[in-house]
Amino acid sequence: MDCSVAPVTIDNNHQNSSMVSSKKNYSKGGWNAAIFVIFVEMAERFAFYGLAGNLITYLTNNLGQPVATAAKNVNTWVGVSAIFPLLGAFIADSYLGRFKTILASSVIYFLGMVLLSLSVSVIPMHSRKAVFFTALYVLAVGEGGHKPCVQTFAADQFDENNPEEKAAKSSFFNWWYLGIVTGASLAIVVVIYLQDNVSWTAGFGVLAGSLAVALALFLIGIKRYRKQRPTGSPFTTVAQVFVAAAKKWRVSETHGGRGICYEDDRDGSHVQVQTRSRNLVRTKQFSKAMIIDTKDALSKTKNPWRLCSLNQVEEVKLVLRLIPIWLGCLMFCAVITQLHTFFTKQGSTMLRSIGPNFQIPPAALQSLVGLTILIAVPIYDRAFVPIARKITGHPSGITMLQRIGTGLFVSILNMVVAGLVETSRVNTARKHGLIDTPKAVVPMSVWWLLPQYVLTGIGDVFTIVGLQELFYDQMPEEMRSIGAAAYISIIGVGSFINTAIISVVQMITSRHGNVWLGDNLNRAHLNYFYWVLAGLSAVNLCVYMWIANGFVYKKIENIDETSKGKELEMEGYLEVKV
Repeated sequence: MDCSVAPVTIDNNHQNSSMVSSKKNYSKGGWNAAIFVIFVEMAERFAFYGLAGNLITYLTNNLGQPVATAAKNVNTWVGVSAIFPLLGAFIADSYLGRFKTILASSVIYFLGMVLLSLSVSVIPMHSRKAVFFTALYVLAVGEGGHKPCVQTFAADQFDENNPEEKAAKSSFFNWWYLGIVTGASLAIVVVIYLQDNVSWTAGFGVLAGSLAVALALFLIGIKRYRKQRPTGSPFTTVAQVFVAAAKKWRVSETHGGRGICYEDDRDGSHVQVQTRSRNLVRTKQFSKAMIIDTKDALSKTKNPWRLCSLNQVEEVKLVLRLIPIWLGCLMFCAVITQLHTFFTKQGSTMLRSIGPNFQIPPAALQSLVGLTILIAVPIYDRAFVPIARKITGHPSGITMLQRIGTGLFVSILNMVVAGLVETSRVNTARKHGLIDTPKAVVPMSVWWLLPQYVLTGIGDVFTIVGLQELFYDQMPEEMRSIGAAAYISIIGVGSFINTAIISVVQMITSRHGNVWLGDNLNRAHLNYFYWVLAGLSAVNLCVYMWIANGFVYKKIENIDETSKGKELEMEGYLEVKV
């Protein structure tokens, strides 16, 4: 087989082909390449929110659907759009690569938006509904390929082995999120106005035009990009480690073992052996997958379902280490879903007048979150990070897990503040005798809701951006599109958790005849619900801190050629070359 069983590798001229990082072409990549991808994402977010933000209006007013049916159709479309990224990430990492997947999905997305524009204009009325829904799900397919790849591809333009580019990558995630918020905010202000006051054809036409411009910009930058080739199915890699570890559960390095398969031959390189090792992580059982036993040593070929390389095992461990972090952030996403539901419901009962003739739409208050992010991201990047860097010595000021944890704490504070504001609103309604008149406007300014919207934006700047960076940085290179899809799924699962909490609260409180979340908010106890979420979030933060305390960040090789020997530290293992 390809693995020798020599206890120590001694090599004067050997070039280690198993190194995790690859040499980068420094004439490509960096901000000069990433900026093109950022504009592509801004256009996609512009198109998505320009459609999703007002979709229910078109379904009810133009297609004549009942509100309940229209809501179900919107939820189904959004859900499918959130599921498809898992498939898109698999295709990108296994077969097409990120660049080709982005290019293909951008073309599909553009064609879907063109079809959508045609469906509201030139398509005959009797076929309009069928064509409209066909266009929607063409867009969902494009979304599936675009979402998990575009951020990962943009971050790939920064070389982790270049200190300047590594520092720029952390800044990149801040500006990336700022671009997303800018695109979404512009859609809310511009596109929805066109749809309501000009025509749906004009609104969807602007969205199609923005996608065409973005596709052109993406192609203009084609010679600047650093491109990662697909490396095969990442799920196969994970399965091989599990199967190999299970087959060797009785084998240890000192009992029945003949050494460790050191080098990674998945890309055609040969494999070496290291008998002494220092394990980096605590999942010791999976390390057995790289132990060479007698059967492996006698085999002429390496069976990947019996013997895995050190790199392969460490990559699987990286994925497994992220699962507890994924679980620890679900409650945060359950909290931020209040932004689209109960926060808006609160605002609809309060004074929203600006001048004698204009009232702020309750949903428009969501723009405060975007405004907060637009202000907070530059402050975080240009003020907070340099100050924190001087204190901690960390290139990013604070670690990714510390950043996420800060956002989790802000979400607790958010629910406490929201509960206090709701208590004041109910007391005001009671003082003015409006408890039993739910449609009456409570004489309390809607701007009392400003703190909870601002705290939502601040929480996003810490946790959402931190999650984006973590699930990119800590995933193996060939699984980074899967990592992006996994990050996206946190938001979806968090929404389902919030739905479950609402159902449980309704079930328990209805038994006592005092439903907390009734239609009449003045008699409901929305403040209690907010405080329940705060309590659950506090418990979740404690669990998260315990998880984060035991988290081990990915290590990369460190080569020092100034000494007589060369020390290679790769994922916690040491090889001395003479």
